[in-house]
Amino acid sequence: MATPTRDPLSAVRALDVDAMLADPARKQDFVTPMFDVIAPRYDDFTRLFSFGMDAAWKRELVDRALVACPAPRTVLDLACGTGDLAFALATRVPTARVTGVDPSARMLEAARARARTDGVSHVTFADGTLARTPADTASVDLLTAGYGFRNTPDTDAALAECARVLRPGGVLASLDFFDPANPLWRALFLGYLRVTGDVVGWWWHRTPAIYGYIARSIAAFDTAEAFAARCGRHGFRVDTVETRLFGGIALHLATRTA
Repeated sequence: MATPTRDPLSAVRALDVDAMLADPARKQDFVTPMFDVIAPRYDDFTRLFSFGMDAAWKRELVDRALVACPAPRTVLDLACGTGDLAFALATRVPTARVTGVDPSARMLEAARARARTDGVSHVTFADGTLARTPADTASVDLLTAGYGFRNTPDTDAALAECARVLRPGGVLASLDFFDPANPLWRALFLGYLRVTGDVVGWWWHRTPAIYGYIARSIAAFDTAEAFAARCGRHGFRVDTVETRLFGGIALHLATRTA
């Protein structure tokens, strides 16, 4: 089980963020303590940063995932954070075995606290990453990831792991930020995220990189179309790509082929 860094904020402040984000071997060593820092206010931040749209996007993800996979027996929610998708899926399909997976111990603590408060007993949480899950091969019917692939150090390794754990015909449903294809909108979109992220990071933690990281990570990530093509190279048939915010957000549904 993951153990939170004793003082994750001090750990993050001591890191060379740009160097670590540029090095896939070191990226997770920044991302995990960063999420340990933001865990207590993560839900507040996502609502604030998205002007409340985050909740609607997640509802759409769950709705479309359950149309594509209407009666999943086993659900894996990767990069689960505080459990939004895991709890929503467990509510909609109470017979499913739902497991939330995250590398941040403090995110998992928050998710488990929500489960106790809400009296939810049929969702479990476990330590893991998109590239290293606790699931057996071909054991999962539905796999979800909210804002997960952008944060993984190796997108190809993450998709290979998703393909491993999904049974043939299983569904991958992903919601994430993406690098907009239009250069003018890209500059405006990333500029907004960079400025507001730095401001909130300084306001809440006296560390701009905590949330300023978001714009940097998007700039280094795929467009929605490039991510769909990448999924295809790992044994998925991409069935749906729905963009929001002119390509800055996208929902992907893909089926694991035999």
